[in-house]
Amino acid sequence: MTAGVTVGHAPGKAARPVTAAQHDPEHPPEQELAARFRDGDETALREAYDRYGRAVFHLATSTLPNRSDAEDVTQATFVAAWLGRGTFDPDRGSLIGWLLGIGRRKVIDRLRVAARETRAVDTVRQLPEPAPTGPDPDEVLDRLVVADELAKLPDDQRRMLELAFFDDLTHQQIATVTGVPLGTVKSHIRRGMASLKRRWEVDGAAPGARPAGISGAR
Repeated sequence: MTAGVTVGHAPGKAARPVTAAQHDPEHPPEQELAARFRDGDETALREAYDRYGRAVFHLATSTLPNRSDAEDVTQATFVAAWLGRGTFDPDRGSLIGWLLGIGRRKVIDRLRVAARETRAVDTVRQLPEPAPTGPDPDEVLDRLVVADELAKLPDDQRRMLELAFFDDLTHQQIATVTGVPLGTVKSHIRRGMASLKRRWEVDGAAPGARPAGISGAR
């Protein structure tokens, strides 16, 4: 039969024995929990979270701007503590003190991340609006139509119109590049344009209509 001791009791009530297993001054519950936690007892992790989670959460909410960040920091604290439980030394401090130390570092980490995010957002906001990328769809369509029609023209006319339309050269520049006399350049372009106009009219285009980019004599 387990020996027990009698503690003080209220008048009129029977004395209540307390066994050594129920109360051991050399191994209080906190120290026992810390020892089990350090040894990898998963139930000790749950008990530590239930017992000290509120304190860690309070630490986080007192510094961080929103509850969501505080919840993340609290969870990260216990995850880090569990993974690094081998570094916990009961002789150097209590389990709650160790957890709060980890919590403070996690709070600082979160504040640094938030500061970097804020700086990044501010930097992006200060950037100028991006310039439109890619050609205008109508311009692409015009170029495709013209390219298709140019392919049906004689070589000389096609070459002169390609330089005028795709390279945006003047008649004089075309003459210089090709070595063809200026009058001949103008003649090829005029006949080519007349052929394109007839084709567009046959295909249903309005008389005189032509894609932007092909100008008259320049």
